[in-house]
Amino acid sequence: MESRVLSGATTISGLVRLRKPVRDTVCFAPARPIGAVGDGGNLIWGRQLRPALILESAPVVGMTTGKREILRPTMASTSSPAEGSDSAGDAKIGFLDKYPALVTGFFFFMWYFLNVIFNILNKKIYNYFPYPYFVSVIHLFVGVVYCLVSWGVGLPKRAPIDSNLLKLLIPVAVCHALGHVTSNVSFAAVAVSFTHTIKALEPFFNAAASQFILGQSIPLTLWLSLAPVVLGVSMASLTELSFNWIGFISAMISNISFTYRSIYSKKAMTDMDSTNIYAYISIIALIVCIPPALIVEGPQLMKHGFNDAIAKVGLTKFLSDLFWVGMFYHLYNQLATNTLERVAPLTHAVGNVLKRVFVIGFSILVFGNKISTQTGIGTCVAIAGVAMYSFIKAKMEEEKRQLKSA
Repeated sequence: MESRVLSGATTISGLVRLRKPVRDTVCFAPARPIGAVGDGGNLIWGRQLRPALILESAPVVGMTTGKREILRPTMASTSSPAEGSDSAGDAKIGFLDKYPALVTGFFFFMWYFLNVIFNILNKKIYNYFPYPYFVSVIHLFVGVVYCLVSWGVGLPKRAPIDSNLLKLLIPVAVCHALGHVTSNVSFAAVAVSFTHTIKALEPFFNAAASQFILGQSIPLTLWLSLAPVVLGVSMASLTELSFNWIGFISAMISNISFTYRSIYSKKAMTDMDSTNIYAYISIIALIVCIPPALIVEGPQLMKHGFNDAIAKVGLTKFLSDLFWVGMFYHLYNQLATNTLERVAPLTHAVGNVLKRVFVIGFSILVFGNKISTQTGIGTCVAIAGVAMYSFIKAKMEEEKRQLKSA
């Protein structure tokens, strides 16, 4: 994890008058589990991304017994002059409010752009510095420093954490750390396009975990939509020129890790905003990743790893690459959260599929990876299966929400 991050809390601005008087009681809408985006899957964890950590925990003010009253702004055109409608009528609408589609499109562009840049830069580093455990630590370290600086300037204000919340977040962070490291091991071992093709199997693992671990009933249509994913990944793996077992197994472990992270995320329900949650999880994940990096790669790094990298590209470029790959990793996760927070589940599902297509396509163009015809067909079949699965699941979630609202 494909790690954002803005708060999911909803704010109401520009209220002129309330249609109904505010009651003395306050009802809080139930917080959704971290890692969920519109009930469409995880986000901040960088997969279907998802991550992610968006909480719908906005307070709802004004509630009678058994009935919730939603506060709405009163438009100036419907207000009488005695109600002071002139102040609302003269209010100017900002560009961001007037053209929300353009803003959302910009977020999509930046999300894809940063994700592609991260994957390309990450792979280029591995071409002269093949130490994925250490690079994984750098990814998280730069993100943690970013979060600490943000806390220092009060954007956002740091939320306090207690032992109970820490117990809930530790399993999520451990799974995030394991999935992140194994993803990087796969990126270092095989072509970026092949790793992303294998990681297209993540919906299959999520469905299997929901069915057999959580006991949730998965409709037959969803299982059938996953058949092309399995078939496509199998076809691509059989003829992938860069195939090796380390890359393949690491990508599969990453899928399983992110699946369990999603399960633990559903148990970790909290009112804390998503930015603070992601910061705490990044800190815990960093602590988890440091010991394996020291044990597995520490001796080699001290003996010749750093010296070889500096000899190949120079100290300035080496440090610059490490800094920017960590920054791009953090920012693309943050932009992913912000983007998917603005759209419906179906758009979210399509966006995640297109993101994977962009990454695979650009990685092939940049690195000139040669792929066989069967690998190309298998990759297309797998992506088509993911798109079908995402579309069906998003439609099902939308129908559930409509039934609840009705």
